[in-house]
Amino acid sequence: MIFGATGDLANRKLFPSLYNLYAKGQLDKFAVVGVARRSLTNEEFQLRVKESVTEHGEAAANLDEFVSKFYYHSHDVTDSSSYIALGKLAEELDENYRLDGNRIFYLAMAPEFFGTIAEHLKKDKLTNVTGFKRLVIEKPFGHDLESAKVLNKQIRTAFSEDEIYRIDHYLGKEMVQNIEVIRFANAMFEPLWNNRYISNIQVTSSETLGVEERGRYYEKSGALRDMVQNHMLQMVSLLAMEPPIKLTTDEIRSEKVRVFRALRPIIGEEVNDYFVRGQYGQGSMNEKEVPAYRQEEMVDPDSNTETFVAGKLMIDNFRWAGVPFYIRTGKRMKAKSTKIVIQFKDIPMDLYYQREQTVNPNLLVIHIQPEEGITLHLNAKKSGQGTEATPVKLNYANKGIDGLNTPEAYEKLLYDSLRGDATNFTHWDEVALSWSFVDNISAVWENTNEHSFPNYESGSMGPEAADKLLKNDGFFWWPVTEIDVDNC
Repeated sequence: MIFGATGDLANRKLFPSLYNLYAKGQLDKFAVVGVARRSLTNEEFQLRVKESVTEHGEAAANLDEFVSKFYYHSHDVTDSSSYIALGKLAEELDENYRLDGNRIFYLAMAPEFFGTIAEHLKKDKLTNVTGFKRLVIEKPFGHDLESAKVLNKQIRTAFSEDEIYRIDHYLGKEMVQNIEVIRFANAMFEPLWNNRYISNIQVTSSETLGVEERGRYYEKSGALRDMVQNHMLQMVSLLAMEPPIKLTTDEIRSEKVRVFRALRPIIGEEVNDYFVRGQYGQGSMNEKEVPAYRQEEMVDPDSNTETFVAGKLMIDNFRWAGVPFYIRTGKRMKAKSTKIVIQFKDIPMDLYYQREQTVNPNLLVIHIQPEEGITLHLNAKKSGQGTEATPVKLNYANKGIDGLNTPEAYEKLLYDSLRGDATNFTHWDEVALSWSFVDNISAVWENTNEHSFPNYESGSMGPEAADKLLKNDGFFWWPVTEIDVDNC
């Protein structure tokens, strides 16, 4: 059951992903109930699903057969009679398609309704099933730690923790999942994955788009809550976690939670030493003038909301003591890119040092989007009789000859929820610890007006203060557009 079935997420992501699973034979016995306020017939809803797959997916054979399994229920999320009618429809479909009483409730709608829906599902007996029941929830999970606790308490009245699947679509991306493989399946990396050999790690997620029509939501959120609390901290946890005893959901989650517990809290005046915030101004994107954030629709003309965050995270444990993890994320930046750069320490004595040149550090770059792949930066001898070292790149592209076209993140996560694999979903402990870390920063920023806003031009890579954050430690941001894995 997809709550919010007439929304943008269902149209662009969920329907095409379900179809891909169906076309691959990974979705056999099933029925889908689209739930939303709008009045639609089953035929009208099925036409919408068909158009969605045709426009946003790769429609092939059996599309008509696929959409025939979709049904529609016009619904009021606050009305018990509406849930009772939904329950009767679910029972009919369960019997017709022989689904063994298994139900997945996907909440693809405004987060303020999450708790209300969960409580009604319990109260109106839709969770009384003979098979499994699972609740899939989109971010944001709360607005801060206290609101997250209230929401968690509400949904736990109807679902146990192991039945709750909190989606972070970054965790469905192929190269994010590949972080663990790169680390734990390669003898050349894991022995070096510590503060003896790594000088710093940089995680960048930049967007070229502005807030567009999301101004009302973004005013309440900002980049810190929208990106750092979930996507950025999740990637850091995968990079920093200890090797799990086994590759099971519980063991991997346990190690990620240990990372969050080891995060050094940033409190009070320390926030200005460890974090930088920005807000985009006017600028040029693809030779087109774009407005400042404060000129966007439904945005306060004197808004104090950040559209950019850069931060320095310190993980206080034996493995990572002294190694900074730098993160940055923002809108209206120069390039759309998500990349991780692991910079290794210089060797103790550089035999190939020349006064007129420097030997570049070794880098491992994990490309997450828009391209997917890995680049290893090494130094090698130039052709000829001299002994000068020159940088070389070893590239692997997921969309190259040796790789496969990776599934859409939602396709992967939907398949995991069907199979009951919660490894790539966030546990409550992760949510609570990440909110407690972020809330300290929010408390300072929300109570202090940033008079420099807007402080970076659209089409740039953020405010100058973000560069100074690294310069103070003797580092600099590696360019996100530096490496191109398309030519592997």
